Amino acid sequence: MDLMAGLIDDLRAETASFEALLRPLRDDWERPTPAEGWAIRDQVSHLAWFDDAAVRAVTDPDGHRAALVGHGPVDRWVDDLVLEARGRAPADLLAWFRTARARSIEVFTTLGARDRVPWYGPDMSAASFVTARLMETWAHGQDVADALGVTRPPTARLRHVASIGFRARPYSFAVRGLPPPAEPVRAELTMPDGATWTAGPDDAESVVRGPVLDFCLAVTQRIHLSDTALAMTGDPAREWMEIAQAFAGPPGRGRAPVSG
Repeated sequence: MDLMAGLIDDLRAETASFEALLRPLRDDWERPTPAEGWAIRDQVSHLAWFDDAAVRAVTDPDGHRAALVGHGPVDRWVDDLVLEARGRAPADLLAWFRTARARSIEVFTTLGARDRVPWYGPDMSAASFVTARLMETWAHGQDVADALGVTRPPTARLRHVASIGFRARPYSFAVRGLPPPAEPVRAELTMPDGATWTAGPDDAESVVRGPVLDFCLAVTQRIHLSDTALAMTGDPAREWMEIAQAFAGPPGRGRAPVSG
């Protein structure tokens, strides 16, 4: 299986996992999630809106770029989009998400892994673009799961989240106006099946080790670093993990620690 086909299959599987959280919902759509000010319904509308945007970015890249002119930073209007969607009934929200996600996956199948896709920042390779949509789906699904008190079993798909989180290390510094990290860092993460996922130079003195789930929760800022089982060797590894951010946009507020 080629890279794009594998990524798209995993995006479909992550989408099914997200929908499985939503199908049983009756009166829980307004339940608050750990994302400040966002209910479950807002997590769904956010993904649906950006799936529609993803379709436009792929099918009309020039139009997408033109729409960005004068639009301002994403963080200034993401919450406004959520507010606009709050008048929709839950059934309508779910239908919107399903339709938008199906359309986005359909257009993704037309792309080669190295094709460039414009987004809200630098253009991305198609492979990175699809990986980012998978990461977003998993992360917002985690918000919904946390709101419902549901524990989701980790899957091998976390390797995609770990990969984009690792590659975003320079961005984590740049978005905070910090100089780029000079020293390399290696990640050695335990996958759900016990295998080890690695990234970075073999001889790096600074290393992040621990469960891949904890790493993914940390780089998507769904958990405070102190509440993970991650071990950091060397200051560069710790300095990175304290600000790690896999998603685009301004520095995230992260989560407060729950452990003492």
